[in-house]
Amino acid sequence: RALRPEDEIDSDDENAQQSVENYVGVGISVSFNSKHDDQQRIQQLSGGQKSLCALALVFAIQQCDPAPFYLFDEIDANLDAQYRTAVANHLHDISQGNENGQFICTTFRPEMLHVAQKCYGVRYAKKSSNVVVVSREEALQFVEGEKQ
Repeated sequence: RALRPEDEIDSDDENAQQSVENYVGVGISVSFNSKHDDQQRIQQLSGGQKSLCALALVFAIQQCDPAPFYLFDEIDANLDAQYRTAVANHLHDISQGNENGQFICTTFRPEMLHVAQKCYGVRYAKKSSNVVVVSREEALQFVEGEKQ
């Protein structure tokens, strides 16, 4: 249940009162292992699992009300390799489909680069940053160099 004006709130209790647990009927529970796995609350999930939940919500909204472009900043940072590949392939499929959504993604992982139509790099020289188009091979070399 949401708080009502007649509910008295102590200043100490205000943060606790605004917590998601105080809303009845609103919740997210997910299972990542199988249909028979115990469902978990969002607070119990790892960073990668929370990222997947957030992306699932964005993709659901995108299906209902597509935008012309999406800007994602390192959405694959917390994901395991198998999920990075799945997300990259899904973004590629969506961008090639009828929706024609454009996805602009920053990443330091190779999986996203494998499906990218165009790669850009930011170069710093003489106290100035410049954005330049780079080949997929150059981008992959840069990303692989970051791992070391």
